[in-house]
Amino acid sequence: MALSFCGNDNGINAYTVKEGVLNNGCFVDALNLVPHVFLLFITFPILFIGWGSQSSKVQIHHNTWLHFPGHNLRWILTFSLLFVHVCEFAEGIVSNKMMETNHLHLFMPAFMGFVAATTSVVYYHNIETSNFPKLLLVLFIYWVLAFITKSIKLWKFAEYHVGPQHLRFCITALLVLLYGLLMAVEINVIRVRKYVFFANPQKVKPPEDLQDLGVRFLQPFVNLLSKATYWWMNPLIMGAHKRPIELKKIGKLPIAMRALTNYLRLKDAYEDQRTAEDPDRAPSIWRSMYRAFGRPILLSSTFRYLADLLGFAGPLCISGISEPSNSTKDTYFGVYFMSSTELLQNTSVLAVLLFLALILQRTFLQASYYVTIETGINLRGALLAMIYNKILRLSTSNMSMGEMTLGQINNLVAIETNQLMWFLFLCPNLWAMPVQIVMGVILLYYLLGWSALVGASVIVLLAPVQYLIATKLADTQKSSLEHSTDRLKKTSEILKGIKLLKLYAWENIFCDSVEDTRGKELTSLKTFAFYTSMSIFMNAAIPIAAVLATFVMHHFLNKSGPSPSEAFAALALFHILVTPLFLLSTVVRFAVKALVSVQKLGEFLQSDEIEDDSWRNGDMTVSFEAGKKHPGMVSTKAINRKQPMRYQMDNYEQPTRRQMRPTETEDVAVKVSNGFFTWGNNLSTLSDINIRIPTGQLTMIVGQVGCGKSSLLLAMLGEMQTIDGRVHWSNKNRYSVAYATQKSWLLNATVEENITFGSPFNKQRYKAMIDACSLQPDIDLLPFGDQTEIGERGINLSGGQRQRICVARALYQNTNIVFLDDPFSALDIHLSDHLMQEGILKLLQDDKRTVVLVTHKLQYLTHADWIIAMKDGSVLREGTLKDIQNHDVELYDHWKTLMNRHDHELEKDIQQDSQTTLERKTLRRAFYSRETKNQIDDEDEEEEEEEEDDDNMSTTTNRRSKIPWRVCWCYLSSGGFFMVFLMVSSKLLKHSVIVAIDYWLALWTSSKTSQSTGGGTDSYYLPVFIILCAAGITLCLITSLTVEFLGLSAATNLHHNLLNKIIHAPIRFFDITPLGQILNRFSADTNIIDQHIPPTLESLTRSTLLCLSAIGVISIITPAFLIALVPLAVAFYFIQKYFRVASKDLQDLDDSTQLPLLCHFSETAEGLTTIRAFRHEARFKQRMLELTDTNNTAYLFLSAANRWLEVRTDYLGAVIVLTAAGASIWSSLYNLPRGGLVGLGLTYALTVTNYLNWVVRNLADLEVQMAAVKKVNSFLGTESENYEGSMGASQVPENWPQEGEIKIQDLCVRYDPMLKPVLKHVNAYIEPGQKVGICGRTGSGKSSLSLAFFNMVDIFEGKIVIDGIDICKLPLQTLRSRLSIILQDPVLFSGSIRFNLDPERTCTDDRLWEALEIAQLKNMVKALPGGLDAVVTEGGENFSVGQRQLFCLARAFVRKSSILIMDEATASIDMATENILQKVVMTAFADRTVVTIAHHVSSILEAEQVLVFSSGILVESDSGPNLLAQEESLFSVLVRTHK
Repeated sequence: MALSFCGNDNGINAYTVKEGVLNNGCFVDALNLVPHVFLLFITFPILFIGWGSQSSKVQIHHNTWLHFPGHNLRWILTFSLLFVHVCEFAEGIVSNKMMETNHLHLFMPAFMGFVAATTSVVYYHNIETSNFPKLLLVLFIYWVLAFITKSIKLWKFAEYHVGPQHLRFCITALLVLLYGLLMAVEINVIRVRKYVFFANPQKVKPPEDLQDLGVRFLQPFVNLLSKATYWWMNPLIMGAHKRPIELKKIGKLPIAMRALTNYLRLKDAYEDQRTAEDPDRAPSIWRSMYRAFGRPILLSSTFRYLADLLGFAGPLCISGISEPSNSTKDTYFGVYFMSSTELLQNTSVLAVLLFLALILQRTFLQASYYVTIETGINLRGALLAMIYNKILRLSTSNMSMGEMTLGQINNLVAIETNQLMWFLFLCPNLWAMPVQIVMGVILLYYLLGWSALVGASVIVLLAPVQYLIATKLADTQKSSLEHSTDRLKKTSEILKGIKLLKLYAWENIFCDSVEDTRGKELTSLKTFAFYTSMSIFMNAAIPIAAVLATFVMHHFLNKSGPSPSEAFAALALFHILVTPLFLLSTVVRFAVKALVSVQKLGEFLQSDEIEDDSWRNGDMTVSFEAGKKHPGMVSTKAINRKQPMRYQMDNYEQPTRRQMRPTETEDVAVKVSNGFFTWGNNLSTLSDINIRIPTGQLTMIVGQVGCGKSSLLLAMLGEMQTIDGRVHWSNKNRYSVAYATQKSWLLNATVEENITFGSPFNKQRYKAMIDACSLQPDIDLLPFGDQTEIGERGINLSGGQRQRICVARALYQNTNIVFLDDPFSALDIHLSDHLMQEGILKLLQDDKRTVVLVTHKLQYLTHADWIIAMKDGSVLREGTLKDIQNHDVELYDHWKTLMNRHDHELEKDIQQDSQTTLERKTLRRAFYSRETKNQIDDEDEEEEEEEEDDDNMSTTTNRRSKIPWRVCWCYLSSGGFFMVFLMVSSKLLKHSVIVAIDYWLALWTSSKTSQSTGGGTDSYYLPVFIILCAAGITLCLITSLTVEFLGLSAATNLHHNLLNKIIHAPIRFFDITPLGQILNRFSADTNIIDQHIPPTLESLTRSTLLCLSAIGVISIITPAFLIALVPLAVAFYFIQKYFRVASKDLQDLDDSTQLPLLCHFSETAEGLTTIRAFRHEARFKQRMLELTDTNNTAYLFLSAANRWLEVRTDYLGAVIVLTAAGASIWSSLYNLPRGGLVGLGLTYALTVTNYLNWVVRNLADLEVQMAAVKKVNSFLGTESENYEGSMGASQVPENWPQEGEIKIQDLCVRYDPMLKPVLKHVNAYIEPGQKVGICGRTGSGKSSLSLAFFNMVDIFEGKIVIDGIDICKLPLQTLRSRLSIILQDPVLFSGSIRFNLDPERTCTDDRLWEALEIAQLKNMVKALPGGLDAVVTEGGENFSVGQRQLFCLARAFVRKSSILIMDEATASIDMATENILQKVVMTAFADRTVVTIAHHVSSILEAEQVLVFSSGILVESDSGPNLLAQEESLFSVLVRTHK
């Protein structure tokens, strides 16, 4: 019986029971089998039956999942149990080898125990997921039985004096302990859940989150194993291959992670610090963060410590495996007992231990990372909610006085919260690193003695240098950020005013100014690149330097080199030590940044808020006084009537439509008594205001520009600071006020959502509003009608369209009071009339709503029930139009003259083709062109797809997992071929030198063991070693520099080409391409190319080469390793393939959900007054919480996916270490490698575990970042305009065009070769100095003709000849700089007034003043600080629209050209100014040719020649009066139809 259970040795009867049954060791072992067999017999049937019915469900529904008490403890104990069983089994097998025959009882029970323990945990998991606790009884019985049988065994051992010095005694004792603990856990479950032995078992529901199937983030709910390995992520990550991950797929956040939950936690911690004694003391944000989120950070730090300590197992095991071993012999019970120390000398045991230590270390490390990241995300959510709540309470003066700019708020949201989140991610490192460093140094000392301390001190001394470099990096990054924001501002100005720049031939001036800023930015980027490469160099060179110092010192101190085991353990330790030191600098830098961020946040949270609005609800005393003051009111009745209404605050959901009783109409809706209001600098902006707004009537506020009309509205809404006096709202009114600001404010939402603005949708009402604001034609043009996204990220609407949407929003709301702040400013006369009649008079008056209207259009005063005239911040007059007519004749006459002129115009105002139609035209043109472009794009894509593959499924898979090699090549080639060559060659050299250093070290140390006579050899090995190290350090420097500067030159070239391409693109390109898209190329994409790609590229090449060299070294030392490499490589390939696709999707989701969040913040900050007037704060908060949660979900999933990858690659790395160790042990049996080489192989295997996941992470990052290069590249393909022309600039006469004679011959024009012509065969002749008018219906081609003069459109037949030269032959620069044009949208650039009038700096000051005088601006500019050098803010925001238009006129006058083209330049100017202008043009341009494109036919009735167009064809041309005389001419028809 070779395989008998109790063995069959000579002279021993294994089956005797003379001394008693229990004293037979074999019987005790057999007894130990019983519980295991019992468990397997019972659980297997249950598992199979259960799984058959359950398995399908468990996957889908997680709504039955539960954790029983002691869940995690049970998993940890079971794992320890499994580990101990493995040890027992190994010990049994080793002992069995020492015996003559096989003793099954030595290892059989251990094996069965292992199986039973595994079964127990699977079984338990299934009970948990199906919530069926009664079955746990089986486990309870099993633990009791196992505990009893093992205790008997331990007792017998003790009786026979087998002590802790024997391994089997230790193992048995551990098992007794574990079974006892598991028994305790089981009893605890019974105690808490009472599922047996108790009358009333406790019913437990799964967590609320799991019942909601929308929650897909299961990390908190899965079991420990799945938690540690992220197993639950598998379906998501594998599935990403088939179809992209969408927001639906990642679901909602669990309740504990939602922003609201965390906000409340943080807020409580924050508010608790405000004590009664000291209410004004600012609470500390640090303390509140610690109170709210301290515990998870401590947990994470614990994990971190465990991981760091386990990390040192690697070097120790290496030194053990590289050394040989010896043994002794002990027997009891007739079987061999192994001593405890012997185990740790066995190389195979060490290899397995090393493997387990690595697995555990990596699991703990990832767990620590995950916990900090989750906490960081929770913290960010809480901070965002805090900031948002504060924004909603910010005082308006803070915003307008510039104490809190939008930029600062956006920075708080985008940068400071993220800084704090990152600090939290890294903060466990702060206290884990010192421990790691100290431990490392102690171990080094233990291995190598004093010389190790020299090496360690090299590392420690260079750490401050690293810190210095890190701070420098941060500084340069800041300065380059400043330059890049500056550059972006300039670029966006250029793009917004591109039409003007092209028409004036100024694009090169502006282009140069951008290039100039870019130059500064590149200088700071160069410093940035230099410091980055220094930091990379330090990181790579420090370990080499340390090793060099150590071994040279060791040589001089000990007069001999170290042994292989010492040398390689030391090498591995140095690698471990470098990481914390390198990270330390980063962590310290982040800690400093976090301090700054917290300070900024604190300041923000302490800033001014708006005054409390208790008074808005009206209180009795005031209304009583109000009754006394106005005898017109029936005071007693008013009060009695008000009493019961006190509690009926109008809820805006249910509109109260009361038919008012006649007495109530005299009531006052809002009343201001002796009010003094300020915007916060204590100078009152409004002084001595006493006004009343009658209920249910139309009140108009009029006055000149800047006299405080808008401020008055805001003061009534409580947005201004009150110095004195009070605002009183009658009870029923102040709940919500519909308010339309002057500067229209839109949400990033559909048109419909912008108008309903959170009120319930009522189709009839909605339709009425749209008609009143004549929005229907505009909506029809939009691609998806009123479901089109508008706003910052949507379609750009023109000013008038935006304004009409805002007015529609105010009209749609069911509020008693409507405030309209100059709703007509951006509308032309027809729309204004329509809006006044249909909207304001009809809809609002009929509803008896109280309307307050600020306006400049005096002709509407006749409709007003009450008029407030303002002047210089105080009220000039108040009353009805009749009162004013009787009492203030002068004012009335002034108004009358203005009104008369207006009526006169109205009679003449015949031409409907107004600004609005023009806006619609641009919109139509943009979409028409965009659609054609999209069609072309689609066709291209389809072709590509067809080429790739027919099978649809595999196409998506392929396309999504392919690495974009072509784009990478494009990026590298734009960096220059020499740099690429340098980078590749230096990289390869560096890595081969590093391998050579370690290989040389291996040879040197192994030579020690083989030749005991060391002496002569060292002098041969040492110099070579020093030379190699020096070479390695130099190469590190060269490679780090080449990569960074390669990136820099690529960035320089890409941006330069991009800017030039875009600025010289034809105007058509800008009609088709949305502005945001172009700006994105210059902001986000350029930033990625500048700063992100080089480090990623560096890191990728470094980690890939490290892994490859390591695998190469191991394969050369132990070729057997190659066999194991194949399955590992396959596994790695699939992991990276799946991960890259999923990571890309999740990263896109993170980016795409971050944008709406940031936009929502800036939107709220911009529209504060509107949101507060409407009282919609709660709705906006809710929206913010939703957006934050969505973004946090995406980010959580992204970081969980990163953990998923890292756990898997780390385990692969551990397997590589195990196989390398196994292969070297196996080959050492055949005496293949020497000790030194084994150590070398293992050291390299250890580095692989660190770098494998970096390869994949960097690949995924690079793939995402290369998309930026791809996008930039797609713009580099655009055609440029043909700037050259067939004549040289020198051939054109200096003063051309002198006469201003224009011949148009058979002209045909189109916008694009793909589109239909817009002008067909036009012939005309314009004499020098003639005043010409051009008119026609919308879309008849008038504006196209003005563009044709500048050769801005495609003239494909015929020609325009100016003073004898065909304009198509001229260089564009010359042609455009010699003509002048006034466009209808005024464009101003930031800079000085002088720069706006004359960017080329060619004119004298007198010439500029003269132009300003002609444009009626001289006095205003003189009054400004700095005169001509006064500042113009971005887009000219500091001037009114009318003033901007006048500046544009002045700009045309500065250029003394004999031809002036006016493209309806008077749309947004009030009447007084317009009249002056008409006169000026007639006088100042008496001798020049003026071509006016008329939208009001009235302005060209007198013209010497009128060209009338109809759908691209010139139909009539004659002088104005002549055409009018012909009854049936199109001109007279146009005039008549619009009378």
